[in-house]
Amino acid sequence: MKLADNWMGVMGLLLLGCAAFAQPRYDLLLKGGQLIDPKNGISEVRDVAVTGGAVALVARDIDPALAWKVVDVAGLLVVPGIIDQHVHVYAGTGEKSSYAGDNSLYPDGYTLRVGVTTVVDAGCAGWRNFEDFKQRIIDRSKTRVLAYLNIVGHGMRGAAFEDNLADMEVGPAVEMARRYKGLIVGIKTAHFNGPEWAPVENSVEAGRQTGLPVMVDFGANRPERPLRALLLEKLRPGDFYAHMYSGLRGEQTEEGKVNPAMWEARKRGVIFEVGHGGGSFFWKIAVPAVREGFWPDVISTDLHIGSMNSGMKDQLNVMSKFLSLGLSLEEVIRASTWNPARLVQHPELGHLTEGATADIAVLRLEKGSFGYTDSYGARMKGDKKLVCEATFRAGKVVYDLNGLTRPDWEQLPRNYRQTGDPRWDGLSPKPPDRPRK
Repeated sequence: MKLADNWMGVMGLLLLGCAAFAQPRYDLLLKGGQLIDPKNGISEVRDVAVTGGAVALVARDIDPALAWKVVDVAGLLVVPGIIDQHVHVYAGTGEKSSYAGDNSLYPDGYTLRVGVTTVVDAGCAGWRNFEDFKQRIIDRSKTRVLAYLNIVGHGMRGAAFEDNLADMEVGPAVEMARRYKGLIVGIKTAHFNGPEWAPVENSVEAGRQTGLPVMVDFGANRPERPLRALLLEKLRPGDFYAHMYSGLRGEQTEEGKVNPAMWEARKRGVIFEVGHGGGSFFWKIAVPAVREGFWPDVISTDLHIGSMNSGMKDQLNVMSKFLSLGLSLEEVIRASTWNPARLVQHPELGHLTEGATADIAVLRLEKGSFGYTDSYGARMKGDKKLVCEATFRAGKVVYDLNGLTRPDWEQLPRNYRQTGDPRWDGLSPKPPDRPRK
């Protein structure tokens, strides 16, 4: 009886061992890439394993046998899902010449293919139409969509609305921001043409009551509203100044230097973001500023139907411009991942810490001869360009430029209809084992 008990115990252990061997613990393994994760101070070759949509393990050498799917990313960059914190994506209303309409675009066609997994809409909707924006865009997008709420109740619908001081109410904006806490990440004021400070002051008050930052697109350059007063008196630490390299509102002195108020504001904690757009980024402003050391806290696009077809193009194009300006790869990735994540109060994003959501971009750094244009069409030459090879959203591939994640067709059965990959075919998690005859 004792011998039988021992034999059964040995068999049980063997069966458990076989089961453990037969059942890989990771859904996905990205193998051999250069991991750049600024939050965690990593910039070296690391493997990244994913299970259940979250990062399971980051290590120098993870056994491929432990993963259902292994993707060879040697020679490529593996970075956290990129965050573009200045976009316009309130599309679908049919309103002509409006950022709550035809000037905006649906995000998924312009984000995932450049490694962007999270965007922040920059004030297209106010409290009156935010829930329509949520239903049309936020709830339907694969891209994670967060939002700044416009202090104008009707949102970004043109001067007739955006210059209406009577529609810049603090109370309703605060109520809406509290109702959608976490989804609404800030308050926005933009495009105001009048001499009053009310748009900024009301935005800051709404930000104070909700604990949210304010983003300011300063609108018309009015002597009654000098940039220095905005940066040093009106904005708080943690508030955003958009379009830092536009030069349209005194960001550069007549001597070609960065406005001293911007240096002072940075010391007191005001955040500066690129917001490239179709008319807010010029080499004559950016090049001298970067040479002075005035770099962006956040690299962002100001994506809309005009900017995507002019000098801006997309997030990776803007990031590549800053590589050409002399920022390091690590600095560019930081300003496009961890910096925006923490500054919009979503510290769970923008990094690949174990347990974090597996939003991942796999990039290729190309070297050659490239040209980058500003908002006036002036060109600067560059020798580096970032290209997205693959994008993962919560561990699932949502973009794959060259089939990096897919099996070769010759390895599949002759009459294949699916590839046998559970991540994309909806099959049981068993790789194909029948070679093509």
